[in-house]
Amino acid sequence: MGLQKFEGRLERIVDGTFSKAFRGELHPVEIGRRLTREMDLKRRLGVHGLIAPNYFEVCLSSVEFERFESFLDALVRELEEAAREHARTEDYVFVGPVTVVALEDPSQRRGRFAILSEVREGPAGLSAASIVLANGERIVLGPEAITIGRLPESTVVVTDPNASRRHAEIRRVGNDVVVVDLNSTNGTRVNGAGIQERTLADGDEIVVGTTFLRFETS
Repeated sequence: MGLQKFEGRLERIVDGTFSKAFRGELHPVEIGRRLTREMDLKRRLGVHGLIAPNYFEVCLSSVEFERFESFLDALVRELEEAAREHARTEDYVFVGPVTVVALEDPSQRRGRFAILSEVREGPAGLSAASIVLANGERIVLGPEAITIGRLPESTVVVTDPNASRRHAEIRRVGNDVVVVDLNSTNGTRVNGAGIQERTLADGDEIVVGTTFLRFETS
């Protein structure tokens, strides 16, 4: 299912000509399949569950690198999302943010590619965690707290009259990530329930005013 969604999103990016454009050529979904297979092959048991690689280098032939160049950034983003979706499906844990790098490798023959993967810890050895905004932008959580509100210096600036200037804060507490309402006028909700402070779980939906955010550990 994850790779079907991956292919569907790429097809929209390439103006609906996706399947025809890659007939008889290296198909980007093959890269997605290999990447998720890398995760399965190199998973290992850790303290908090099955740890999967989170850093990937995709080595493309010069021909494919040039052919993919016009949508390479989009391909990288979709490969990262495919890795996250696969991790959620298989209950894998990442120890750092998911990163995919596409490289030109002249030693690769046309139609061939290689993927190098490894487990890379996040900043300060922190586990993977991020906030996904409504527009798809992803904010990776480091050791510093992030602030949400109407103040221009907020990490997440909310242009919403229902939000307070300093509305909420998301910070790490040990191995957990906690959202704290900063005595806002209209409150902060997680999965529909009003909160003052709450430990977040993967997939939790945070509502500030009328703005929706999603917390992800993958």
